[in-house]
Amino acid sequence: MTRSDALALVHEYTQSEALRKHMYAIEAAMRAYARKYGEDEETWGVVGLLHDFDYERWPNDAHSPTDEHPAEGSRILEQKGYPADLRRAIMGHASYSGVPRDTLVAKTLFAVDELCGFLVACALVRPSRSLNDLEVSSVKKKLKDKAFARGVNREDIRVGTEELGVPLEDHIAFCIEALRPVERELGLGSPPSTPAPASA
Repeated sequence: MTRSDALALVHEYTQSEALRKHMYAIEAAMRAYARKYGEDEETWGVVGLLHDFDYERWPNDAHSPTDEHPAEGSRILEQKGYPADLRRAIMGHASYSGVPRDTLVAKTLFAVDELCGFLVACALVRPSRSLNDLEVSSVKKKLKDKAFARGVNREDIRVGTEELGVPLEDHIAFCIEALRPVERELGLGSPPSTPAPASA
C-alpha cells in the first residue's frame, strides 16, 4: 500500500482534523525510527498513518479485543490485501487487543503513539506553539503533572519506551526531532494571531 492509498483511507474514514494530525505525527515518528533502524521508511510510515484510521467510526470505548478499533480497521486492511505482519503491528498498539508486540515495527508504533500526542500537547501550551524550543526536561516535568493532557496514558509511554529498549530521555528527544520538520502540518509553529489594536 502506497502512502497515497493510506492517505485516501485516512480521509475516507476520518473527518476530525485533530485525529488526522495525530496520524501524521505518528507517521513522521515511524519514518524517523525506520531510518534509524535501517527499515523500510515507506512501510513504517504507512503503518503509522493507518494505525487509527478506523478510530472515529469505531471508537471502542468498551475495549473489545475483536470489535471496533483497531479490529475493524484490520479487517478493512485485510480485504485490501494489506500484509498480516503490519496489520498485527497495528492491532498491537491497542493493548486490549491481546495481540503481542513481538516485532520491532509493532514495538515502535506503540512507543511513539501516546508520546507524540503528548509532545504536541506540550508544544501547544508554549508561547511559540512550536516544537523547536521544546526541551526534554520540560516534557518530563509535564509527564509528572497528571492534570496536564490527562487523556494521555503515561503508563503506555513508560511501557512502550521499555519495550523499545531506549532511555526515556533519548526517546523523547528523538521524537521531538522527528516531529519538528512536520510541525506546520500538525498545526504547530504559529502563535494564534491577535487582532491589531483599533486605531484611535
